[in-house]
Amino acid sequence: MKKSLFLYLTILAVLTTLFTYMFLSKEVKFQEERYKRTTTKLRDSIDLVTTKLADANYFSLENNDNAQNYFDSSNDSKSVKYQELIPVVTEKLLDYNSNPKGNPYTGQDQIGANKFIINKVKILNHRWIIADYSDGEIWGEVLLKYFVNEDKTIAFEVNQSLLYQKHN
Repeated sequence: MKKSLFLYLTILAVLTTLFTYMFLSKEVKFQEERYKRTTTKLRDSIDLVTTKLADANYFSLENNDNAQNYFDSSNDSKSVKYQELIPVVTEKLLDYNSNPKGNPYTGQDQIGANKFIINKVKILNHRWIIADYSDGEIWGEVLLKYFVNEDKTIAFEVNQSLLYQKHN
């Protein structure tokens, strides 16, 4: 009787070990496949976002070699580094927000109690800027020309401005 009990316990232990091994090996394989699928999805998502970002930044001074070359010249004293120019131009344009009548480069006169100020600026190339502006209630966009003068000052000119209809 003792022998058959030990035999049954041994068979039970071997079967339990076998089933546990099979379960864990399939669990590991399942986790590896799930990891591969998730990694593939994430890579695809990253590629998609990278492509969308590249498309969104197509019109930007940072990615436009022709516009960048406009600022490079053989004479280093007249050369302007576009990486340093972008924050300078943006800051100069935003400095006009402190004007009591609002930023004159929105192309809009003050309508209500609030003045129009520029909120966001995107430098498209060596000549054009697009900016978003508002007075807190009314929003608009403006297309500006900018010029880097010989003395490295920045001049702006409003090309086109538009206001969006106010929504109630």
